[in-house]
Amino acid sequence: MKTHPLRRYGVIALLACLLFAPFVAMAVDDPSEMLPDPAQEQRAEAIGSQLRCLVCQNESIEDSSADLARDLRHVVREHVAKGESNQKIMDWMVNRYGNFIRLRPPLTIGTLLLWVMPLLALCIGVGVAWWTFRRPRTATPTPLTDAERRRLSDLTETR
Repeated sequence: MKTHPLRRYGVIALLACLLFAPFVAMAVDDPSEMLPDPAQEQRAEAIGSQLRCLVCQNESIEDSSADLARDLRHVVREHVAKGESNQKIMDWMVNRYGNFIRLRPPLTIGTLLLWVMPLLALCIGVGVAWWTFRRPRTATPTPLTDAERRRLSDLTETR
């Protein structure tokens, strides 16, 4: 009796999930990192969710399992435990790592240029293409005069 192909793939998928489940569990934060006060822990998570993991660059430090993200979570929790305000913690992080640490950096001249430069490059390219193709092509060459034809035939005669 043959097994149905979908059933076989289902078993393979189940085995793959069971095989990789320990690695997924390793990405979960260590409970010893968490602050004992739930309100402080919630504040630390809210701040961490606004900070970019400098290794992953697409995840917040709360979502990342990178070592640097773990260290940054620890720093955020230290500052929260000291009683510092959210703004002061964010300012400390920005002073240390620059605006890149923010998942949503503020609108400045630099970030505005980053967003406008592709559009500007496209406009310059279209302008150069338009200017290049709008110039008149060179006219057809003027016909040879009789003297030029005679000279040409003298030069091209085979001897």
